[in-house]
Amino acid sequence: MRTGRSSRLSLIIISMVIAFGLLVGSQLGILGPLQGLIATPIGVIAGVFNRIGFAINGNLDQVNDLEVARQRIAELEDRLAQFQSELVELREVASDYDRLSRLLNYEGSRQNEDYLTANVIASDDPNTLLRTIMIDRGSRDGVTRGMAVVTDQGMLGRVLRVAAGASQVLLITDPSSAISARLQTSRTQGSVVGDLSGNLTMTFIPLTAQVNVGDLVMTSGLGGNLPSDMVLGQVTSVQQFESELYQEATIRSLNNFDTLEIVLIVTNFRPVDTSTFDDNNALDAEQ
Repeated sequence: MRTGRSSRLSLIIISMVIAFGLLVGSQLGILGPLQGLIATPIGVIAGVFNRIGFAINGNLDQVNDLEVARQRIAELEDRLAQFQSELVELREVASDYDRLSRLLNYEGSRQNEDYLTANVIASDDPNTLLRTIMIDRGSRDGVTRGMAVVTDQGMLGRVLRVAAGASQVLLITDPSSAISARLQTSRTQGSVVGDLSGNLTMTFIPLTAQVNVGDLVMTSGLGGNLPSDMVLGQVTSVQQFESELYQEATIRSLNNFDTLEIVLIVTNFRPVDTSTFDDNNALDAEQ
């Protein structure tokens, strides 16, 4: 036991002597070379730990920057979606404004006619073979059967049926539609009818009449059912048949019937009642 205690005491005394010697040596500068020798590996080790620390800090900064970038991207995506929605609305407003401006200009060019604006709310009636559209104006708006319906590109059709708040319009492309017409340039008269393919044909054109591709076809007003000089379409081809007494012209309407949205109803024109001049009525009156 005493031997163990003596050894520990001796070790403590030796350590104190060495520490004191190192302290004195350091103060006197004797240990300078030794300190430099020891400092070199310590500096290398410290440099390694510093680089590791910088790398860890850099990675943490990158992680933080990535999270910030993700948040920024999410914000920009939300703003982009909002701007796209607003752009769609603005384009729709601009499109409506353009259509209404054209219709207003058309109204201004037809000084003797009054118009009522209507929206197209349905297309062809699936329950019938008729080519029709439905509009959101009816009898309470002053709409009556037979009124002409137009756009700035020309005539669309005539009111076929009327309800309180809506009306059905028979398009000029329907096979049952027949309109007295004339060529704008030569004033040659004929009749424009629709067909099953949705096209228009001008019939009963005299064989001697000059018909050119590109000629505009207008309503003639004959019969008193429609206003005159409303555009029906443009001649695209002419057919002559030796066995027929008349020639025919294929007409292309300037309207796109598949994209109708806003139309005009001619409200101040009233069809002329010619029934009193019917031959049968006249004979009955004479009797």
